[in-house]
Amino acid sequence: MAWILLFIAGLLEVVWAFAMKQSHGFTKLVPSVITIGTMIASFGLLSVAMRTLPLGTAYTVWTGIGAVGAFLVGIAVLGEQVSVVRILAAVMIVGGLVLMKLSSTH
Repeated sequence: MAWILLFIAGLLEVVWAFAMKQSHGFTKLVPSVITIGTMIASFGLLSVAMRTLPLGTAYTVWTGIGAVGAFLVGIAVLGEQVSVVRILAAVMIVGGLVLMKLSSTH
Protein backbone atom coordinates (compact mmCIF):
# COMPACT_ATOMS: atom_id res chain seq x y z
CA MET A 1 0.00 0.00 0.00
CA ALA A 2 2.87 2.37 0.80
CA TRP A 3 4.22 2.03 -2.74
CA ILE A 4 0.83 2.91 -4.23
CA LEU A 5 0.56 5.99 -2.00
CA LEU A 6 4.10 6.96 -2.91
CA PHE A 7 3.33 6.64 -6.62
CA ILE A 8 0.21 8.81 -6.27
CA ALA A 9 2.24 11.34 -4.27
CA GLY A 10 4.77 11.44 -7.11
CA LEU A 11 2.03 12.01 -9.68
CA LEU A 12 0.64 14.84 -7.57
CA GLU A 13 4.12 16.34 -7.55
CA VAL A 14 3.94 16.48 -11.34
CA VAL A 15 0.55 18.19 -11.14
CA TRP A 16 1.75 20.83 -8.70
CA ALA A 17 4.89 21.51 -10.69
CA PHE A 18 2.84 22.06 -13.85
CA ALA A 19 0.26 24.17 -12.00
CA MET A 20 3.05 26.25 -10.47
CA LYS A 21 4.41 26.96 -13.95
CA GLN A 22 0.91 27.98 -15.05
CA SER A 23 0.49 30.24 -12.00
CA HIS A 24 3.16 32.62 -13.34
CA GLY A 25 4.75 33.17 -9.94
CA PHE A 26 1.49 32.74 -8.04
CA THR A 27 -0.12 35.65 -9.87
CA LYS A 28 -3.00 33.54 -11.25
CA LEU A 29 -5.54 32.33 -8.69
CA VAL A 30 -6.74 28.96 -10.03
CA PRO A 31 -3.31 27.48 -10.84
CA SER A 32 -2.01 28.84 -7.52
CA VAL A 33 -4.80 27.09 -5.59
CA ILE A 34 -4.21 23.86 -7.54
CA THR A 35 -0.48 24.12 -6.76
CA ILE A 36 -0.99 24.54 -3.03
CA GLY A 37 -3.71 21.87 -2.81
CA THR A 38 -1.73 19.25 -4.70
CA MET A 39 1.43 20.12 -2.77
CA ILE A 40 -0.37 19.44 0.51
CA ALA A 41 -1.84 16.19 -0.81
CA SER A 42 1.50 15.07 -2.25
CA PHE A 43 3.39 15.80 0.99
CA GLY A 44 0.64 14.11 3.00
CA LEU A 45 0.77 10.91 0.95
CA LEU A 46 4.57 10.95 1.04
CA SER A 47 4.48 11.21 4.83
CA VAL A 48 2.10 8.25 5.10
CA ALA A 49 4.28 6.18 2.76
CA MET A 50 7.32 7.04 4.89
CA ARG A 51 5.72 5.31 7.86
CA THR A 52 6.84 2.00 6.37
CA LEU A 53 9.31 2.84 3.58
CA PRO A 54 12.88 3.95 4.26
CA LEU A 55 13.44 7.71 4.04
CA GLY A 56 16.07 7.53 1.30
CA THR A 57 13.99 5.21 -0.87
CA ALA A 58 10.70 7.05 -0.44
CA TYR A 59 12.13 10.52 -0.99
CA THR A 60 14.22 9.45 -3.98
CA VAL A 61 11.32 7.71 -5.69
CA TRP A 62 8.97 10.62 -4.96
CA THR A 63 11.32 13.23 -6.40
CA GLY A 64 12.22 10.95 -9.32
CA ILE A 65 8.59 10.47 -10.33
CA GLY A 66 8.12 14.23 -10.08
CA ALA A 67 11.26 15.02 -12.07
CA VAL A 68 10.62 12.58 -14.91
CA GLY A 69 6.90 13.38 -14.94
CA ALA A 70 7.54 17.12 -15.10
CA PHE A 71 10.09 16.51 -17.85
CA LEU A 72 7.51 14.57 -19.90
CA VAL A 73 4.75 17.14 -19.28
CA GLY A 74 7.16 19.89 -20.31
CA ILE A 75 7.79 18.15 -23.61
CA ALA A 76 4.24 16.97 -24.30
CA VAL A 77 2.26 19.98 -23.09
CA LEU A 78 4.63 22.94 -23.03
CA GLY A 79 6.66 22.14 -26.14
CA GLU A 80 9.98 22.07 -24.32
CA GLN A 81 13.15 20.92 -26.07
CA VAL A 82 13.65 17.22 -26.83
CA SER A 83 17.21 16.02 -27.22
CA VAL A 84 19.04 12.74 -26.95
CA VAL A 85 20.94 13.96 -23.89
CA ARG A 86 17.76 15.03 -22.05
CA ILE A 87 16.08 11.72 -22.85
CA LEU A 88 19.16 9.82 -21.70
CA ALA A 89 19.14 11.77 -18.46
CA ALA A 90 15.46 10.86 -17.87
CA VAL A 91 16.18 7.20 -18.63
CA MET A 92 19.01 7.26 -16.10
CA ILE A 93 16.66 8.71 -13.46
CA VAL A 94 14.12 5.96 -14.15
CA GLY A 95 16.91 3.38 -13.90
CA GLY A 96 17.85 4.77 -10.52
CA LEU A 97 14.23 4.58 -9.37
CA VAL A 98 13.99 0.95 -10.44
CA LEU A 99 17.20 0.15 -8.56
CA MET A 100 15.86 1.89 -5.45
CA LYS A 101 12.66 -0.15 -5.62
CA LEU A 102 14.56 -3.39 -6.19
CA SER A 103 16.92 -2.69 -3.31
CA SER A 104 14.11 -1.94 -0.86
CA THR A 105 13.11 -4.70 1.52
CA HIS A 106 9.60 -3.26 1.95
